[in-house]
Amino acid sequence: MSHWIDNQKNLMLFSGRAHPELGEAVARELGVALTPTTARDFANGEIFVRFEESVRGSDAFVLQSYPQPLNKAIMEQLIMIDALKRGSAKRITAVLPFYPYARQDKKHRGREPISARLIADLMKTAGADRLVSVDLHTDQIQGFFDGPVDHMHAMPLLTDYVRKNYGTDNIVIVSPDAGRVKTAEKWSNILDGAPLAFVHKTRDIDVANKVTSNRVIGDVEGRTCILIDDMIDTGGTIAGAVDVLRKAGAADVIIATTHGVFSDPARERLNSCGAREVITTDTLPQNTEGWDNLTVLPIAPLVAKTIHEIFENGSVTTLFE
Repeated sequence: MSHWIDNQKNLMLFSGRAHPELGEAVARELGVALTPTTARDFANGEIFVRFEESVRGSDAFVLQSYPQPLNKAIMEQLIMIDALKRGSAKRITAVLPFYPYARQDKKHRGREPISARLIADLMKTAGADRLVSVDLHTDQIQGFFDGPVDHMHAMPLLTDYVRKNYGTDNIVIVSPDAGRVKTAEKWSNILDGAPLAFVHKTRDIDVANKVTSNRVIGDVEGRTCILIDDMIDTGGTIAGAVDVLRKAGAADVIIATTHGVFSDPARERLNSCGAREVITTDTLPQNTEGWDNLTVLPIAPLVAKTIHEIFENGSVTTLFE
């Protein structure tokens, strides 16, 4: 890909410390070097960042992933953006493959925050001109940021893998709840019109991460179920859904998700829930150690192509057509 970049125009890529492997992989795909950066924590936890090269007039892309401790990673990216703004970067694009606080995108009840909007405001205030993210929890988050938002989709990556490894003859696309049915329909369209099913579930709004899976709507008997979600955190919903599908006579269950958050006890749950394979991407740092069934697909090519299109003022939409 190195022939892409016209160095006269000055694309500069910066990576936070949360997921350095992803930063390096994106840089390799683009054929540029990550800009050398000094980043350190003071004794009281404050973060210091300084870039070792001039950023004046550059088209700057600041990549940060959000594993735990995510609040520290957010602050680091904001500080990097501020340093670029004060260093006279021409345009600053914040690249957040996994958008933090995306689940808090509306008020469920009174006196609650809309934290996903707050993140967008913070990025804007720090000096970001545009945002890039992959598979936002809900599309409306694009409207929270006052500027261009490039919303990338990992679906082609995941569907290609499923097609290669499981074919499309005997599969059924399963949404873990009614809210993801629209996404399941898109999967179905790509995978030769595979049939759909969804798991009807109830959630206790007073208890975080607590979900009860009830029953399957749709025919899954004797079929390979592709169970999809945009993110898996503790794995409770998904493990419950696998159990319900197994009881409904599913021959096999394959889990596919873009963002493998995998907070404890997700690994134990997903290892022992009866799913044949868990497929995710590395928008968050992943480690297959201790997993029996985890497959990690690289997101760097998609992120690099997006950065390239933005830099060349091309069309990001064409990446999905």
